[in-house]
Amino acid sequence: MSEINIKRLSSAQSTFTEQLHALLAFETAQDDSIDEVVAGILKDIKKRGDEAVVEYTNRFDKTQVSSVAQLHLSQDDLRKALHALPEAQRQALQTAADRVKSYHQKQLMESWHYHDAEGNLLGQQVTALDRVGLYVPGGKAAYPSSVLMNAIPAKVAGVQDLIMVVPTPNGEKNDLVLAAAAIAGVDQVFCIGGAQAVGALAYGTQSIPQVDKIVGPGNAYVAAAKRRVFGVVGIDMVAGPSEILVICDGKTHPDWIAMDLFSQAEHDELAQSILLSPDAAFLDQVQQSINRLVEQMPRKDIISKSLQSRGALIQVRDMDEAAEICNFIAPEHLELSMDDALDFSKKIRHAGAIFMGRNTCEALGDYCAGPNHVLPTSRTARFSSPLGVYDFQKRSSLILVSEAGAQSLGKVAAELAYGEGLQAHARSAEYRLKS
Repeated sequence: MSEINIKRLSSAQSTFTEQLHALLAFETAQDDSIDEVVAGILKDIKKRGDEAVVEYTNRFDKTQVSSVAQLHLSQDDLRKALHALPEAQRQALQTAADRVKSYHQKQLMESWHYHDAEGNLLGQQVTALDRVGLYVPGGKAAYPSSVLMNAIPAKVAGVQDLIMVVPTPNGEKNDLVLAAAAIAGVDQVFCIGGAQAVGALAYGTQSIPQVDKIVGPGNAYVAAAKRRVFGVVGIDMVAGPSEILVICDGKTHPDWIAMDLFSQAEHDELAQSILLSPDAAFLDQVQQSINRLVEQMPRKDIISKSLQSRGALIQVRDMDEAAEICNFIAPEHLELSMDDALDFSKKIRHAGAIFMGRNTCEALGDYCAGPNHVLPTSRTARFSSPLGVYDFQKRSSLILVSEAGAQSLGKVAAELAYGEGLQAHARSAEYRLKS
């Protein structure tokens, strides 16, 4: 049986705060060499368009195409991929899509307005983005669930043109990813990836239209490209490694908790899995389960490195202290493995998604529960939220001033404008005054 040397901490230790800070520390600084390569690719895409896209795709994906048209997939291609799936897989994908759509339809913002006492109309007009680009990892790292989680909210919001880019190394296409695109209503698909795909979406080329926003996960080059094009287009976020925090009262089967910790640790060596419990004996049991169960895992080496480098089993004074520590950590995924989870959740102020009760494993949220699995990482849940329909809608303020309103508001505006030394502002308001 393996011995996973996962950190064991206690909030009673005098150095606990320093240890917790060190555990959560993650170097987010951009790799200069990656950034330099990405900057060159983006500049080239902006200058040469399709020609550069084809050149980089042939180089990095080992393809042999002569035009972007050869990298474009039709709706018929997507439908064929969907029908090629085994029935059980197709049904699972459709069930997940239906649940994701049902959940996100409740997020739709609607326009509104009201009239004040002087008859002025004030309000907010909500409109969808015109065109959105969705980046999807390709090759062996194929995530149809990411297609659903990014595309469905965009379509629910009313985005008319959703363009998906997905690399196909050696020309290898993934039917599950393309099937998910068919189910989610993706409008166009181009088989390109990397920084060149981000650049094509951000700047537009002769064949690929410019989008308003780019969403979806990618490798370090994709993340660097998204950082650089932000401002030209919107982006969803630049996500860090996956995270899970489990708070348990010590009464859940330790094997369940160990596997829940594995579910994030298997993503990559930088993923973070942390357990908080007031029960020291339970932490011992979970440690034993970890050591035993990791032997069964195909991604054993990744899980082991993740748990040993960034994982922790932490004994807390009580469940209230666990909530306080959780709010400091602000985890991407939070499992409340206890009987009174819904009541306990009221103590949580900062978390991307909260999974309540012993039966609610985080993996259900990744695929089919309904809420979005694109979540804030690296403590950014303190100030940001899961991806949703609202990320594909924007708001315009509505102001219609009546003749009576122009008299009262004009005097107020003029007074403030003169105070700021902006005479044209003041005179503009005063022109509407009757005397």
